[in-house]
Amino acid sequence: MTSINKPAVRHPSAKKNQIGLSRADYEGGMSTLCAGCGHDSVTAALIQSFWELDLPPHRAAKMSGIGCSSKTTAYFMRQSHGFNAVHGRMPSVTTGANAANRELTYIGISGDGDSLNIGFGQLAHAIRRNVNMLYVIENNGVYGLTKGQFSASADLGSTSRKGEVNEQTPIDPVLLALTLGATFVARSFSGDKAQLVPILKAALTHRGFALVDVISPCVSFNDHEGSAKSYAYVRSHEVETVQADFVPLRREIKVPEEHEEVTVVRLHDGSQVRLRSTTAGYNPRSRDSAYRHVQACIKKGEVATGILFIDDAGRDMHDMQRTVPEPLTRQPFELLCPGSAALERLMERYR
Repeated sequence: MTSINKPAVRHPSAKKNQIGLSRADYEGGMSTLCAGCGHDSVTAALIQSFWELDLPPHRAAKMSGIGCSSKTTAYFMRQSHGFNAVHGRMPSVTTGANAANRELTYIGISGDGDSLNIGFGQLAHAIRRNVNMLYVIENNGVYGLTKGQFSASADLGSTSRKGEVNEQTPIDPVLLALTLGATFVARSFSGDKAQLVPILKAALTHRGFALVDVISPCVSFNDHEGSAKSYAYVRSHEVETVQADFVPLRREIKVPEEHEEVTVVRLHDGSQVRLRSTTAGYNPRSRDSAYRHVQACIKKGEVATGILFIDDAGRDMHDMQRTVPEPLTRQPFELLCPGSAALERLMERYR
């Protein structure tokens, strides 16, 4: 994926994280997206999240498919591993990479067309397998690269830039993920970095499939009156379900000063996600509660945001498949290919 390289210049007083890197060390090439594109705001939030988590860039793998969203991986962590798959096929490529090397941090960047149209089946099975990855959908409701046709996430009754009305029922990735058993489900808005960064940090630390649907307006084809994915619409219809704070293991964990009820979720590495409910009676550990809340917001024309559901006890793909703890990339050839006699013994179990 080509882009314009940024000059490798670092200000000597730039703040460093725990591994000695500045925010600039987590950047990639110059963006070639339209000025004002929501996807660039998502990139900025990702860079901030990686930097604050002290994630070594060379221990991450950036995965993408096809579309404006899939160009995002060129704009952050230039020193990371990466693979740009064909349209809609990023989830299966990531599943294979994760099966071979479980030690890398996998970040999948996709779009509503890439995930909910041609890649719908791929996304569904990645959720079912609970692949350990952050899966970001940059959701703008259109195909931006091919001049603004409606995607599967376009809201019923919304209009295109030319005034055409969408008459098809949308696929909501949050409801899909909740239905298929995803263990981390969240939604945010590209124009709300204060909300998006802690959500991304919690998702990156979660073990299992972490879906983050980000409403990310397309300024060229879907940022007009009549669009339910425009900046103006989302800002005026956003309903934050819970406020999230992410507390890494390395920092002292303190009790929040607020007197509001706080749900604390401890992640597998000891980090904590503190969820402060802004909706009466909302339970972020209840899949049914999350589903009902999102449906209720849809009926009222609202956009539910925040960490909607989290299950810190779910088993990921490696647990379910009982794979060896050592990455397959470090296994000796003799164990990976034990020969025809071992294959024959295995086949006898199924005869």
